Parts: sequence; structure tokens; C-alpha cells
Amino acid sequence: MNPRSRLSTTAVSGLTGVVLLTGCGDGGAKAAEKASSPPTATGASASASPSASASTSSDGRPEITLPSDVTLTFEGGRTGNADKDAVLADSAEMTRAVDAAIAGTDPKGEGISYYTTGKALEASLSWVGQFKKADVTITGAVRYYDRKVTLESKTAAVLTYCGDESKGFSKDKKTNKINKTPVTKDSYVTYNTRLDKNSDDVWQTSQIISARGAAQCQP
Repeated sequence: MNPRSRLSTTAVSGLTGVVLLTGCGDGGAKAAEKASSPPTATGASASASPSASASTSSDGRPEITLPSDVTLTFEGGRTGNADKDAVLADSAEMTRAVDAAIAGTDPKGEGISYYTTGKALEASLSWVGQFKKADVTITGAVRYYDRKVTLESKTAAVLTYCGDESKGFSKDKKTNKINKTPVTKDSYVTYNTRLDKNSDDVWQTSQIISARGAAQCQP
């Protein structure tokens, strides 16, 4: 989910070669208007609650859960190519992991550490930290569509996709007030990501560049 307000998880933020999850240009305070999934990148790490940790599934992967008021939809998960399908699946889990950390269902960010690496990891943790600092969480629904995978090698892939944040918002943790904002062209975000396959056969997101208001993502 990405907050449409500048604390969106999808705005444009840049780091040499990596712009992670959306626009945080205005800082944590404005995250309160709308919230979502990917971060910006500054290299800071998000502090985590000492309790609660993600459980693991039988295959050793963290089991990521989201609050009942948060819904993420990922269209086009089956291509007929096993490697491309694995890229799509692990990228979706990365997005869910960031939202779980923001929403508090994975306060230690174990899912983020599992599904991201390098600058993308730094940016994701920084993004989560901005929500915590602003004392806001996320609510609503975000849809991801037009997901297209290009395999560059057996261990490297590029994934592009769009995000519809028109029904996703941020929520004040103390008052539970939902910060709704009008739907505009900036409610739609384009993502360009790189994923690298590690020794455990996990496709980790290593770079993310995002931009709001992209023409190709408009309804």
C-alpha cells in the first residue's frame, strides 16, 4: 500500500541506482494522509518491538499476515514459466512484508529482511521507520497490476508493475482516524524493480524505482 500523501510507499525517492517504494519526499508527518507499501531509501533502520515475531512455514519462509482491514491484490501471478512465477510471488511477498511491518503484524521486519537485500532493504526499513515516527499505520486496499517479468539470467530479473492506491490510506494510531484523500492521477504508481535470486532460491528485491501519476498506469 502506498500512501497517496507524500508518505506513500511509492513516491519517487532516489538513491543511487535505487529508489525504493515511493515518495517520501515530504517526510513521515505527511505519511498520515495515505499509506501503502514500498519505501524510500536513506539507509536508516527501523526499530522494532521486542515482542512479536513472524512465524515460519514448513519451508522456512516467514509467514506474513496483514490486519483484516488491509487488502493487497496482485494480478497476473501465473505466466506458465516457473522462474517468472517465482519472481512474481516473491515480489508480492516483499510488498506484503513491508505493509506487515508498518501495520505491526511483523514489528521486527523479519519478512523485509527475507525478501529484500542491499539498498532495497535499507530503504524499506527506513520507510517503515517513517510511519512509526509519524505514528500512523495503513488501512484499505491496494491493487497491483500489469506485472511484467524479464529474466536477465538464472539469478537476475526485472519486474515492472503498476499500483492503484485509490482505496488505500493511512490511519492515525491514536485516534484511528483514516486520512482519506481524493483520487487523482497520483493515486496510480509505476514500479521498476530488480530482483536477485539468492542461495536459498529466494528472489530478493534489490532495487526499486517508482513514480506517481505515470500515464501507463492510469485507469
